[in-house]
Amino acid sequence: MKTTATVGLLATLAIGLFVLACDTNDTNPVTTTTGKMRIAFDNVVSASDLKLGTGSYQNSSGETFVVTKFNYFVSNIRLRKQDGSDYVVPQDSSYFLIQEEKPASQTITLNNLPPGNYTGLTFTVGVDSLRSLADISKRTGVLDPALNDGMYWEWNSGYIFMKLEGTSAVAPPLQNNAFFYHVGGFGGGYGGKKTINNLRTITIPFASNVASVQTGSAPSVQLKTDVMKIFDGPTKLSIAQYSSVMFDTYSTNIADNYAQMFSFAGILANQ
Repeated sequence: MKTTATVGLLATLAIGLFVLACDTNDTNPVTTTTGKMRIAFDNVVSASDLKLGTGSYQNSSGETFVVTKFNYFVSNIRLRKQDGSDYVVPQDSSYFLIQEEKPASQTITLNNLPPGNYTGLTFTVGVDSLRSLADISKRTGVLDPALNDGMYWEWNSGYIFMKLEGTSAVAPPLQNNAFFYHVGGFGGGYGGKKTINNLRTITIPFASNVASVQTGSAPSVQLKTDVMKIFDGPTKLSIAQYSSVMFDTYSTNIADNYAQMFSFAGILANQ
């Protein structure tokens, strides 16, 4: 009887230790490694660097102009993986305002990415209807109308997707020879009212390059944004003919033009 009791006690202890070990393993946190990627937007005018207030440029209409402001929203980013699948950046982390006058804004960082090789990206120029109409508590940071450098129309309840301002001798003297293009409109509105839709989706393959995202290192994807494409895109934009465009049907032509202004320039590793 004593031997039997001893064996039974040992068996019970063994089972208890096994269960404890299993419980301990089950409660260990799962460690998920992630990486990051930077995307740098280099604003240019044809082959020249964009210089606010000082650079002088000429479009295909022969009009000389100076740029004094250039802003645009980038949102809803998706990254193409080498296996052909897409990683969608969480929407709350996917709104950026690129401003030529603020160099720090021209490089954005995507955090918490799955490690791997990426071969391209897709993004939207503008702010989608759901976020445009969301409660103000959901529109913070660059989407805060009070903090985004006048990139919001209070009278139209919507964001300005692209803002280009400058001066030119061919612009009206009554406007102090100034021109401006404030383009927005997400195709919807309050009460179901339809508006102009100037959201544009941009897809940029990395050619034969690969952005390798690993823990502890971040590749930097280099893009060029060519202001001249706004004038010399599918529709030739003449400053003399259209010195100011805002919420107007002609703005869809400008949106089609700015959809062409992005190009891939290379990848810098381990930035």
